[in-house]
Parts: sequence; structure tokens; C-alpha cells
Amino acid sequence: METTMTRRDFLKSAGAAGAAGLVWSQTIPGTLGALEKQEIKGSAKFVPSICEMCTSSCTIEARVEGDKGVFIRGNPKDKSRGGKVCARGGSGFNQLYDPQRLVKPIMRVGERGEGKWKEVSWDEAYTFIAKKLDEIKQKHGAHTVAFTARSGWNKTWFHHLAQAYGSPNIFGHESTCPLAYNMAGRDVFGGSMNRDFAKAKYIINMGHNVFEGIVISYVRQYMEAIENGAKVVTLEPRLSVMAQKASEWHAIKPGHDLPFVLGFMHTLIFENLYDKKFVQKYCTGFEELKASIEPCTPEKMALECDIPADTIKRLAREFAKAAPKAIFDFGHRVTFTPQELELRRAMMMVNALVGNIERDGGMYFGKNASFYNQFLGEEDPKAKGLKKPKTPAYPKVEVPRIDRIGEKDGEFFLANKGEGIVSLVPKATLNELPGVPCKIHGWFIVRNNPVMTQTNADTVIKALKSMDLVVCVDIQVSDTAWFADVVLPDTTYLERDEEFTAGGGKNPSFGIGRQKVVEPLGDAKPGWKIAKELSEKMGLGEYFPWKDIEDYRLQQVDGDLDLLAKLKKDGSASFGVPLMLQEKKSVAEFVKKFPGAASKVNEEGLIDFPKKIQLFSPKLEEVSGKGGLGYEPFKYKEEDELYFVQGKTPVRSNSHTGNVPWLNNLMEYDAIWIHPKTASKLGIKNGDAIELYNKFSSQKSKALITEGVREDTLFGYFGFGHVSKDLKRAYGKGVNSNALMPSFTSPNSGMDLHVFGVKVKKA
Repeated sequence: METTMTRRDFLKSAGAAGAAGLVWSQTIPGTLGALEKQEIKGSAKFVPSICEMCTSSCTIEARVEGDKGVFIRGNPKDKSRGGKVCARGGSGFNQLYDPQRLVKPIMRVGERGEGKWKEVSWDEAYTFIAKKLDEIKQKHGAHTVAFTARSGWNKTWFHHLAQAYGSPNIFGHESTCPLAYNMAGRDVFGGSMNRDFAKAKYIINMGHNVFEGIVISYVRQYMEAIENGAKVVTLEPRLSVMAQKASEWHAIKPGHDLPFVLGFMHTLIFENLYDKKFVQKYCTGFEELKASIEPCTPEKMALECDIPADTIKRLAREFAKAAPKAIFDFGHRVTFTPQELELRRAMMMVNALVGNIERDGGMYFGKNASFYNQFLGEEDPKAKGLKKPKTPAYPKVEVPRIDRIGEKDGEFFLANKGEGIVSLVPKATLNELPGVPCKIHGWFIVRNNPVMTQTNADTVIKALKSMDLVVCVDIQVSDTAWFADVVLPDTTYLERDEEFTAGGGKNPSFGIGRQKVVEPLGDAKPGWKIAKELSEKMGLGEYFPWKDIEDYRLQQVDGDLDLLAKLKKDGSASFGVPLMLQEKKSVAEFVKKFPGAASKVNEEGLIDFPKKIQLFSPKLEEVSGKGGLGYEPFKYKEEDELYFVQGKTPVRSNSHTGNVPWLNNLMEYDAIWIHPKTASKLGIKNGDAIELYNKFSSQKSKALITEGVREDTLFGYFGFGHVSKDLKRAYGKGVNSNALMPSFTSPNSGMDLHVFGVKVKKA
């Protein structure tokens, strides 16, 4: 059944919702507000899909409800999320119908950053882009164009297009947020790890604020653990919502998390609190690890992290006593220190030392089809994976990537090529990087906003202005699109179908990706279609042999119509039964389901790991001399500066939801947290207009005086201080934290650094 809504109906519903910003005035070429009439068509029945208001990608279902707009709720079939959505998720309807969203291609007619645009046809846009890409290819080589796509589905299409074109320089957003823990998982465990928070009895949390960053499944698990009596200890410089719900909060010195973890680990090892049997059987490199951290006593590390040695030792002893139902949470945003890889490796190793791997209330391997199938017998049915449609081989490229991933001596060898070190793109535009005999001349950016997400916005903007071509695919004229030559209008997540996904928690699973709830507004197109049509204009159509997304999906499931139908109906599907390799009951249930797996069970009724856990890294030792762990002091700020740290707010994402009317109304500015003693010394009162400044930038905001932050520290939320004047609600409001950050790339991990120094005064 299909429901339609006219523009008049929409305006009535928007007004009833109190979205005062939804006024069709001061229109920008190519935006929804510039259209004279727009009829809304969509499904009156709930359609399962995936939210895109942040990178958590929660499961949802949505439908058009008469003249009331689109109703979005959590998918009730998803037990881990309980059928819930957050404020960001619920505002997707508001983003869909935003008059300031882009629905037609636009092209720059003035200087970059001047904000002068003209509306163009898709063919004109494609022709311009294809011609410029060919010119760069002929003059400098295809490898001098970087392609960045926000993590998720868009990588499938645009990384494929990039490599068909001949560029190896493909990137995601990971090095600005979670990459180091992905790298640490690969180094220590050989792959990704999951956390069983709900069954834990003791959790150490160092700034993984799931209650404001909002990962609904984690929120529910943490709350279940707390309600069941678990002790949660948080260590972060400010009293976050996570810290408020914890049993203990310790205001650790910004950037000094690693000394705490090393002192904690030192206690586990040198007081013989670790699980000797587990370490001996399942780990390698223990003696090398022990030798590397011997100097890192709690007493020495306490002087660095500002947590008393007695507290470090007490927490380690309590943690070991609670194991294996104890988790040292390795976090998500991993931009606290130049030693990010060492920090996240250390956190993961703590879990291995107490033997919580593959235990209830501990950590466990992500079990996709290939991982799960290795424990099945020959006669047992096997979990299926998704297939990739066959395409021609990519052109061979002789020049290394700008981050040298894939080279024998590559510093960032633990990163996947699709992740990459994206913060090197601006640097490789302005200067040649060591070992890379070229500069970047073009940047194709899909649903990513480096002006707001990469450190030192000024460097990013200078790079954008110096390029031969900048193309953005987005739903709005973002801060990065503001400096583009062409902006192509993507559909919102409610307007498109996407490819299926495969993964696994305790057993293999499939996901629907996204399903279309309403027909695309204006002339917006989904990413798969943009990539396919542009490839044809570039003469690369053979690399996109599928007719449409439905054809692509059918090839993914290898013609399995039952699986296709189930995914469309329910949004997900799973195989087998949950498996925890070190839990006898779970193993017994697994063997009952798959009798052939009995041959994999050891004399203890458990299943051994397929490979050893690595507590010392020979490859890291070879590349950088850092196979073990150690602490290297770093100067984050000048003596007369304060630390500045940031975090997420539950109602706005880091870069792309600040202009959504409902969310902007909920939080228009980001007040900066200042301790009362610090504020008193500076003559600042609550609510005062203030200025944050350092050698990189100056930003204005308001003061929030609170004891919930260290005296030597200021705190602010991400996602404010937008520089695109076409984001009319969010432009210029609050602090653009990235503008104040140094342009820094952490060794071995390639991570940005979000801890640095600023001064503050009354404005």
C-alpha cells in the first residue's frame, strides 16, 4: 500500500511538530526548498531498514502515516536494541523533509568557499567530473585522486569506482575515530572482538560514553549489568553520563590513559593475579610483555596519570577477583594519545590476561560465516557468506598509496586499505610525503565531512582550495561541500535500498542494509546509482555489470530467494546457535545442533581457539621497535594552557546532523565546561560569553561552570561551529573543536589527536 503527501500536507505536519526552522525561504539552488511542488510517496506498512543518523547503524522500521509524515521506530525483532531509537534516530523524518537538504546537482560558479552555485543536470555534472578526472589521470596519474567514503555501504560503490579508475588511495573515516582499536584487535586476537557487557560483574571504562555517543545495544547491556549489581569504574577527565551511572569516577589526566593501563597490567602480572593456565595455553609472547612493562610500576605510572598507585592496585585486584566476568572496555573513539595503538593493545591484553575470552561476561570473537564454519564437521550444514558480483580486474598501480599501506615497510600495516589514514590526504595535497613520489590533485568525498572531522580544519581547507577537482556526494551543502566544485545529491537513508551485509556476533548473521520507505524527493539518487552512472560516463561501465540494486542483491545471495525474502521482511537473518568456545553449556548446545562439531571439542568440553592470542607483536617490533608495551611522555600543551577534550552529545553527531531542525532546536550551542576554581581565577561566570584560542584558531562559546571536570581541563561537545553558510541553522554557532587541533598523525596507528592545549578568556 502506498501513501502520498503533498507539499502543503508536509508543511502542515512540520508546523505541527514545532520545527520553526522549516520555512521555505532564502533558498539555495538545488535544495528541496527551491522546488515549487513535491509529492511524497511511500509505504503505509512498516519497512525494516537501518538508521543513518550516526555510524551506530541501529535497526529500525518506518512507514508513512497519512499527512503526519514518516514514523520511525526501532525494529521490534532486534532483541539487542529492544525496538528502540534515540533522539537522532527519531529525527530522520525531519532530515528527510528539510528545505535546506540538497535534491539536485549543483556546481560552483564562484571561488571555492564563496557559496555561489548553479543548479545543473545529472548529465552535465557527470560530464564535468568525468572530464576533470580524465585530465588529472593524463597529467598526474589516477593515483593522485583520493576517494573517501564514510564507513558503511558507500564504500562498496565508490571504493570500487576508485580502483576501476586506477586510484589505490581509498579511505574511510576510521583514522579520525575508531581505527586504532580495529588495528589492536587484529594484532592481539587476529580479528574483531565483541563485549558481553550484560553478563559482566566488573567493567573498567575509560571514556567509552555509550549513553551520550548512543549505541543502543551497549546502553541496554550496560544498564542490565548495573541493575544486576555489576561494578562499573570510569576513568575520564569529566563527569559524563557514563561516569554518573558508574560506581566510581576517577578524573584521570587527559591523554594519560596508557600509564594507568600499564600500572594496572603491572599489578596483574607481578602480583600473579593473571590466569596462568589460560595464558600458557592460549597466549604467546607473555615473557616479552612482562619484560617490557616491568619499569611501569603503579607508583611511577601514578605520577603520570594522576590516579594514586593504591587506587590502581586496588582496581586491578578487584578486577582479577571478578574475572572471567570482568571486562576492560577498549572504547570506541581512540584519539586520546599519540600512543593509541599501544593503549588499545594494552586494554585488550588485560582481558586476555584474566582469561575472559570466549566467556560469559567477558569478550568474544566476532563469528562470521568463515570463523563459525571452521568448528563444524564435514557433514554439518555450513553458514553461507554473501557473494560479490564478478567484475574485471582493476588496473595495476605501481605507485604506493600515500599512507604506504600494502608496502613491506608500511608503518600502518595493521590498517585495511579501505580504512586508510585519511588525515594524510590534506598533507599529501600540500606536500609530498616521505616515500610517496606524488601529490594529491583531486578528492572525491562521499558522505564524509573532513572539514569538521579531521584535525586542524585550516589545513584541510587549504588543501581543498589547492586541488584541481573536489567532488562531494551529500544530502546537504556540508562544510566540506562548501569548498567543492560539484555537489551531487545523495538520498537520505529513508529513500534508498542498499546491498545486504554479513557479519556475526556469537553466530553468523545477515542484514538487510537499508530499504526504501519513501520515493526519493526531487532528483536525489542513491550512492549505488551515482557510482554506476558516473562509471558509464567515464567509460568504466563494465565494472558495474548489475542492472540495479535488486540485481546486485540477488547475486549476493546467489539466487537464494528464501533468504532474499526473509531479509526484506524481517531486516535480518542468522545461522546456527550462539557459540562461546570456553563455555561448556554453549559448546554442548552447539554440538547438539551440529553433531559433527563433536570432533572439535577438547577433553574439558570446550573448543580451543584457532590461533594464539598475541601479547607481543613481532611485526610491530620489526617495523617500529614496539612489539611490547611502554610509555613515552608527550607534551600536549604549554604551561599556561588548559587541556581541551571533547565528546559526543546524544542529540547531534560529529558532523552531519547539526542542521537538522529538531536536533538543532534541542541543542543549538555547546557550552564549554569549566571548573569553578579555574573560572574564578579567570573572572568567568556561568553563562558568560568566552573565547577559546591557541596558535591555530579562536572560537567563541558560552561558559558552563561545573565541578564535573578537572581544574586543568576544558570540555566541549563535537558537532558545532559549522563553517558552511548553507547550513543556515548551524552556521557559526559554538566551537569548532577541530579548528583548534594540531595537525597530527599518531605513529603506527595513524590516528588524529584530540587532546591539546587552549587558553580561555571572557569574550
